[in-house]
Amino acid sequence: MSKILITGGAGFIGSNLTEHFLAKGYQVVVLDNFATGHRHNLQQHADNPDFELIEGDIRNTADCEKAVEGVDYVLHQAALGSVPRSIKDPQTTNEVNVSGFLNMLVAARDANVKRFVYAASSSTYGDSEALPKVEDKIGKPLSPYAITKYVNELYAEIFSKTYGLETIGLRYFNVFGRRQDPNGAYAAVIPLFVKQFMNYESPVINGTGDYSRDFTYIDNVIQMNELAMTTSNAEAVNTVYNTAVGDRTTLNQLVGYLKEYLTAFDTEIAQVEIKHGPNRQGDIPHSLASVEKAKTLLGYQPTHTIGDGLKEAVKWYWDNLK
Repeated sequence: MSKILITGGAGFIGSNLTEHFLAKGYQVVVLDNFATGHRHNLQQHADNPDFELIEGDIRNTADCEKAVEGVDYVLHQAALGSVPRSIKDPQTTNEVNVSGFLNMLVAARDANVKRFVYAASSSTYGDSEALPKVEDKIGKPLSPYAITKYVNELYAEIFSKTYGLETIGLRYFNVFGRRQDPNGAYAAVIPLFVKQFMNYESPVINGTGDYSRDFTYIDNVIQMNELAMTTSNAEAVNTVYNTAVGDRTTLNQLVGYLKEYLTAFDTEIAQVEIKHGPNRQGDIPHSLASVEKAKTLLGYQPTHTIGDGLKEAVKWYWDNLK
């Protein structure tokens, strides 16, 4: 089987990809500096002869070069996420997300990697108000993070045209699921709210709760990565795809679902009050993806709706956080 490098493989999405491709018989190399990822996400693979962990940083050229040795495909997940983090520290976000990304592209090119699949972002749509979001119509970025993810797409396109490196960008829309970290200053909304409900703490919704998102369960994201990596359709490469479900849920609806599903495990959670705070700087009001391009060119078929995914995620958190 082929050899895959997963950068950021100790993180939420990366560790799920690692688990999936090892189970399918691939050789998997993980490059991670554990800035946001966790060693416990990879512990189950320690004795697997098809698994290799390289502790390194994508900002270090030598680490990138070492990681791509003998690799057929790169699934580039390493990045500093979070809009608020990028607003607080734009320089570090740029160093990791732009300079680190360029380092990986160069290393992949020089190692003759077959294809470079990378995590792009729905934040690239910026101030565009059009719904649903269609890949070839974007607006101006609203945060330093969004700028870095758009620059990734520009660099990938140039490397495809100039050097012949096959690239595919996956614009992730609010991914959630097992192993997403509920702790830390920049925890994503779903694991954070789940943890708060389980502790009988009131979740705080930014704004009125009418903002909506195309929340995307991790299994849909794994499917898109696999399709992007393995497609033999020449028309399907050197482009970007929305990676989503094609449905949107308001924050108020989201909290309602979480409260309902968690109450099945603990009836006291039904009494937890919901609070509202100010809107968050850099947030876009609404996000809804068209996934027609992915369906047409890659054969993508989402397996999990928001409800399906939340039920699985809530059970995972109940089993692992209690």
